[in-house]
Amino acid sequence: MNIHEYQGKALFREAGLNVQDGYHCTTVQEALQYYRNELSESKVVAVKSQIHAGGRGKGSLYDPETEELVMEGGVKIAFSESEVETYAKNILGNNLITKQTGASGKIVNNLYLEAGCDIAHEYYLAILVDREEKMPLIMASCEGGMDIEEVAENTPEAIFKIHVDLQTGLQKEQLEGLANSLNLTGKAISSFVENVSGLFNFFVENDCAMVEINPMVRTNDDQIVLLDAKVGFDDNALFRHPNIVGLRDVSEEEPTEIRAKEAGLSYVKLEGNIGCLVNGAGLAMATMDVIKLYGGEPANFLDVGGGADEEQVKTAFSIILEDKNVKGILVNIFGGIMRCDIIARGVIGATKSLGLDVPLVVRLAGTNVNEGKAILSKSELNIHPADDLAEGAKKIVSLIGGGE
Repeated sequence: MNIHEYQGKALFREAGLNVQDGYHCTTVQEALQYYRNELSESKVVAVKSQIHAGGRGKGSLYDPETEELVMEGGVKIAFSESEVETYAKNILGNNLITKQTGASGKIVNNLYLEAGCDIAHEYYLAILVDREEKMPLIMASCEGGMDIEEVAENTPEAIFKIHVDLQTGLQKEQLEGLANSLNLTGKAISSFVENVSGLFNFFVENDCAMVEINPMVRTNDDQIVLLDAKVGFDDNALFRHPNIVGLRDVSEEEPTEIRAKEAGLSYVKLEGNIGCLVNGAGLAMATMDVIKLYGGEPANFLDVGGGADEEQVKTAFSIILEDKNVKGILVNIFGGIMRCDIIARGVIGATKSLGLDVPLVVRLAGTNVNEGKAILSKSELNIHPADDLAEGAKKIVSLIGGGE
C-alpha cells in the first residue's frame, strides 16, 4: 500500500526525523490560509501536487475536460502569496501526467505546502528489500533530484549500496562509510547517520516495502533534511498497523484492482491488449514475458491463486474485460492445489455469462488436466487449446493480429 508524501512526512515527523514544516490542503482557500498563517515568514514555499506516482516535478498538468495543457511541472516554488494561489489553482483538480502515471495521468485532489529550505546539495536515498540477498538494502547517490532514473541507467556506479543484516542490525560504521561515499564531512556526517538510522528503524518497525527520499538535501549549515517521502508498505503486514491502514487513499487506486482484491485476486492493470488469467505469481510473470517474446503486450497481471473456485474465475474474466483495450485472453493454469476441471468449468461459465466476444486461448497442465481439457472440448465454444505456454502465447498473439 502506498501513501501520499504529506502522510509520509507526518509519520517521519512523529519518528523524530528532520523534515520541513508542511500542511496538507484540498482547496485553494486552505492553501492561502496555511500560507498566511504558517508559512509566509519562510519567504519560499514549495507547492506540491500529491499523487501516488513519481516524477511529479517533470510532469505536465492538463484540464481534464478540455485536455489542454495548464502548466508544466507538478511541484512549484512560490515566492509570494499570489504565486501560491496561481500554482494551487493550476494543480488542484487537474490531471497530472508523469513518467509513472502512464498516458491517462491522475487527477490531483491533494496539495502539500512545505516551507522552503536552503539547499547546498541534493542527494538520493532509498531503502528497500533485496529479495535475492534476503535483507534490506540502502541506496544513496550524490546525484539526487529529478534525473535519478537517468543516473541509474547511464552511471550506475554513482549509486552506492549497503546491505543490512537484520541479525546484527544497521551499524554506525556502515552509515559513516556511506556518508563518506557521498562526500559528506563534519556535522553533515553525524546528521546523515542520525536521520538514515532513524529512517531505517521506521522502515523495519512499520513493515515498509520501500522508502524513497528524492531529494534528501544538505543545508548550508550541514544539516540533512528529508525533502521527499515516497513510502510503500507490505500489504501482508498491514494487519499489524491499523493506523497505517487508515491512510489508504482508494481514489488513487484502479477501481478494478480494488474489486479484484475484494474477490481475493491479485490484479494489476497494464498498458497492453492481451488479458492474462494465471495461477501463481511466478507463472503470471513468465506468461507476460512469453507474450512479449512473441510480439504481444500483456494487458494485466492477474493471479487467481491456488484455491480459486468457479465464481472467482468468472469474476477474474469480468475484471479483465472491464479493460476496453483487451483484444484477447490467454488462460495459463498449472494445476497443483488448483484443479484444471474447476478452471475449465469457470472458463465456460464466464464465457457464456459474459458473452465473450474476443479470442480465448487456454493452456491447462497438472491436476485433472485431462478432465479439464475434455470439459472444454465438449463445450462447443470458440476456445483455442494450447499444450504449452509458448504455443498459447503464439496463438493469442496471432489471433489478435499481432506478430513476432
